[in-house]
Amino acid sequence: MENQKIETVRSQSSLNKYLIAAFIILSSLLIRVNPVAAQTPVVKNIVIVHGAFADGSGWKGVYTILTKKGYHVTIVQNPLTSLDDDVEATKRILDQQDGPVILVGHSWAGVVITQAGIDPKVVSLVYVAAFEPDKGETANQWSVTKPKAPSMRVTADPKGVVFFDRTTFHAGYCADLSQETADFKNASQQPIVGACFGTPVTEAAWKDKPSYGIVATEDQAINPDIERNMYKRAHTKITEIKGSHAVFISNPEAVAQVIIDASEKK
Repeated sequence: MENQKIETVRSQSSLNKYLIAAFIILSSLLIRVNPVAAQTPVVKNIVIVHGAFADGSGWKGVYTILTKKGYHVTIVQNPLTSLDDDVEATKRILDQQDGPVILVGHSWAGVVITQAGIDPKVVSLVYVAAFEPDKGETANQWSVTKPKAPSMRVTADPKGVVFFDRTTFHAGYCADLSQETADFKNASQQPIVGACFGTPVTEAAWKDKPSYGIVATEDQAINPDIERNMYKRAHTKITEIKGSHAVFISNPEAVAQVIIDASEKK
């Protein structure tokens, strides 16, 4: 009789162990399919819009870093002929995306993504040494709020098309790039119709969507304090990176990391 009791206790003990093990396994499975985690996937589509005096080719370094990490990156070749034209060019690329998008804009393109970012596919905005105006504001309004660097000089042709001054391009646009690279960027610069800078935005996407802003601390084209002030006013998450206005070329790893952070909703 005593042996039978002992055996019963042992059987009950074994059953308890099996039940505990089964509970642990079930709990781990529930954690893996936690509905909260499933609702916040990493956004894989990145759309980048270049700024004035440049084209999309300068983003090759950032493109390479992001694509190697599995992101789908598309770079808009916006014409720089008007705000509406640049927004339309951006929307054409957004229409090609198969899911949510992180929209990135450099310099003048901060104005563009502020307007184009109302597209329902856009979930976050990344401003890279960029303007971040509010509804009704222009890039020109902000550019005069702080002193301008002596090397920030532009020239306009008789039709109002604006070029970065060829003689100060290296110092004013990309002082942290080699002379050889700066010479090529200067020779291939894409001018902008000057009226773009005086065109107000009619929408401000950052009011409804998370925004991330990079301050290029050595920027000679847009005063870094202007960048800080715009970002702070918009409650944009700020990252300061040592670099020129061309920080996306000179420090692509740091710029790419901000885009990755935006995609992960950190």
